[in-house]
Amino acid sequence: MADQTEKDEDLIPEETPGYKPPAEKDLATIVSADADDESLVKYKQTLLGGLDAAPEAAFPEDPRRVIVTKLALVVDGRPDLEIDLTGDLKALKKKKVVIKEGCRYKRKIYFYVQREIVTGLKYAQKTTRKGITVDKESNMVGSYAPQKEPHCFITTAEDAPSGMIYRGTYDIKSLFTDDDKKEYLKWEWTLDIKKEWE
Repeated sequence: MADQTEKDEDLIPEETPGYKPPAEKDLATIVSADADDESLVKYKQTLLGGLDAAPEAAFPEDPRRVIVTKLALVVDGRPDLEIDLTGDLKALKKKKVVIKEGCRYKRKIYFYVQREIVTGLKYAQKTTRKGITVDKESNMVGSYAPQKEPHCFITTAEDAPSGMIYRGTYDIKSLFTDDDKKEYLKWEWTLDIKKEWE
């Protein structure tokens, strides 16, 4: 079991030396602060979409602040390959997402923020093949205000490996977290790189 914990810790994004996450404040406190500074009030209204209070939650019965709903692999000229993250996450590992070797793709993550502002969201991913780590990355997603519609984060484009030795199955562990190391969602999925699209 200790071995599993070690592997999971390997997924946690590295901290930036000297960076301290901001203290957590509720939306009402942020909105009411500096009320006498007109330019700051306008800036906050732009940032928060004119909110004076949190909008109605998209999922009122769900107490979570961040709800990750979908991951999509985006390849120009092809329909997005979507992975539903609202169901049985254990079943995802058994279902392979197939991409063509050498294709250029991005990952798009859909998520809701409800009730309060969240700061320092991060998406981390560790890719292994036959038990050996072949890639590890961390993406700063940013800070978001609550809204009823989903937010969307798109990673930079990357090329899938190509060539006979790179074809095959890759196991991926993904984590959506923040500066305070709150785990909003952790899931595993499988990517299969093939010579041609299916």
